[in-house]
Amino acid sequence: MATCGEVLVKLLEGYGVDHVFGIPGVHTVELYRGLAASSIRHITPRHEQGAGFMADGYSRTRGKPGVCFIITGPGMTNITTAMAQAYADSIPMLVISSVQSRSQLGGGRGKLHELPNQAGLVAGVAAFSHTLMSADDLPEVLARAFAVFDGGRPRPVHIEIPLDVLVEPADHLLPGRPVRTARAGAAPQIVQQMAMRLARARRPLILAGGGALEAGAGLARLAEHLQAPVALTINAKGLLPANHPLQIGSTQTLPATRALVAEADVVLAIGTELAETDYDVTFKGG
Repeated sequence: MATCGEVLVKLLEGYGVDHVFGIPGVHTVELYRGLAASSIRHITPRHEQGAGFMADGYSRTRGKPGVCFIITGPGMTNITTAMAQAYADSIPMLVISSVQSRSQLGGGRGKLHELPNQAGLVAGVAAFSHTLMSADDLPEVLARAFAVFDGGRPRPVHIEIPLDVLVEPADHLLPGRPVRTARAGAAPQIVQQMAMRLARARRPLILAGGGALEAGAGLARLAEHLQAPVALTINAKGLLPANHPLQIGSTQTLPATRALVAEADVVLAIGTELAETDYDVTFKGG
């Protein structure tokens, strides 16, 4: 008989998860039972915040969600800083935690690692936080999480599983098939309008952010065709080679780059929210 915790590991394998970061604890034993027989490599940090930052770095370098197994209570409070960074930088991260048994949720009875509302605690640093009230709902919730990673603006997702749900029989959920969602493209008419503007541009400029990392080759071809300088945000570093003749680095706050922006007749901003931390760190209102 496979438990919900064991089936979860198998379903994660189906989604291509090959690493999990976390610190085993009394409340996550059932999550870890399935790891030994899986192909997933577990990495143990010294602190749950470290697990979150490891998952963040993994996602940035591998282009896929970083996954964490986190204990109830202090494990979740520890990882929220890393989740907040991933949320701000649009980094996909799947945080799976335990939580008190269904009959104890919000009970305030002093249970080990009890929080009044664990899901509420992390809701502000996650695309969504879901409490799994039945093992039967596991495939649907995972599909919803990966839809955020694949098809929307990627951000952390938190799934908490009550201790009694973790041990529910879940053989009937196998074999499970992953559900993947394609990211929506821009409206064709908008793309056509931008293409026409760029074709007529005399002094084009490209501002690229971390959201464009998967489009590096295409962006390089576009920049070379237009002979447009490319300024990269910190999260977009590596999108173009450091020695590329059109790459002007993360220099958006410098007077010379600001002058380029002011002189450009068309500016293409792609994969960036034009945030203060990349474009106005000197707080000059530019």
